[in-house]
Amino acid sequence: MPSATSLPSALAARLSHSGLRATPQRGVVYDVLLNKRDHPTADQVFTRVKESLPGISLATVYNCLETLVSCGLVRQVNLEREPTRYCPNLRPHAHFHDEKSGATHDIDLPPGLLDSVRSVLPAGYEASDVEITFRGRAKTAC
Repeated sequence: MPSATSLPSALAARLSHSGLRATPQRGVVYDVLLNKRDHPTADQVFTRVKESLPGISLATVYNCLETLVSCGLVRQVNLEREPTRYCPNLRPHAHFHDEKSGATHDIDLPPGLLDSVRSVLPAGYEASDVEITFRGRAKTAC
């Protein structure tokens, strides 16, 4: 189990800036998200974290994820009628959700696309966040 002092410096600094402690549990949850970027649900994160921390509870994993989101280290990805997923990619990007397999993939956006999208907002409004999700499935051969 990592100690609070061995956590990645970005994690420790961001938590400290938010007035929170860097705990081993938060470090392992964050590490799980960074090491396999497949947009896991909280239950999937819990299963992976239990390998390193067998005594951790699902409630603790949820609390860690909530903390990571509130500190801006992880983004929530919400897909209709599905559990929330977690993404450590903080660069502007979209998601592609494969409706057949359930997999979610990061999609890099062309430069300037978000500015173009923001430019069509109603006069006097400003977007604090933009989420773009593509849904579909793999093409099949004819």
